[in-house]
Amino acid sequence: MTLLFLCFAAFAAGFVDAVVGGGGLIQIPAALVLLPGFPVATVIGTTKIPSFCGTSLAASQYARKVKLDYKRILLMILIASPMAFLGSHILTLVSNAFMKPLLLVILIGVAIYTYAKKNFGAHTEQEHTEMEHLLYAIGISLVFGFYDGFVGPGSGSFLILAFITLLGFDFLRASATAKFVNLSTNIGSIVLFALSGRILYQFALPMAACNAAGGVLGARLAILRGNKFIRIFFLSIVMVMIVRFAYDIFFH
Repeated sequence: MTLLFLCFAAFAAGFVDAVVGGGGLIQIPAALVLLPGFPVATVIGTTKIPSFCGTSLAASQYARKVKLDYKRILLMILIASPMAFLGSHILTLVSNAFMKPLLLVILIGVAIYTYAKKNFGAHTEQEHTEMEHLLYAIGISLVFGFYDGFVGPGSGSFLILAFITLLGFDFLRASATAKFVNLSTNIGSIVLFALSGRILYQFALPMAACNAAGGVLGARLAILRGNKFIRIFFLSIVMVMIVRFAYDIFFH
């Protein structure tokens, strides 16, 4: 029964992650509740394999339908993956709870801005030089690569927000690009957790199949429905993230 519930959570997480990121908000809490006898780092390590599988299939769906800058994506991957490895290593040593109040304030601001600015996520080409564009891409990779390894939940949503506000992507292109960067951060974290023996493969592998199925379905729906659908979904996930972090801060 535990595995059945974990697989259901993994499917839902894969679907949400494929559209706007934030699947970890479903999968990680479910795993922590259903696997109470294991260390937190081990539970989080176990969820990284399902996340990788779902994200990889979602990325393949986007790659066939959305025009992307693969040279820039490759650069971001090469930076984000080792940063995620570093973040996951630090997670095994210290608590990340101190970041939650800051994230709550940021998320409330994101929700208000996204709701008020109706054209947020429409394509608006930023007037950056090639060097500025490169520096923004490097900065995004450094910050959110580390964040995904150290904190995790919501990293895909934060990547989408960064691509829209800093690089002028529309929601569809931002979501597609975020999948490739998230793929690399998952790899970095998986390597660290696997080397330290913190993955429960008897749960991770069945969850991976379900997460992948959810990822394919979510990516296809996002491509079919376009920017308006993704914007609404993004705002919904941000609101869920606000509730999640507020609960962690005020009731734990």
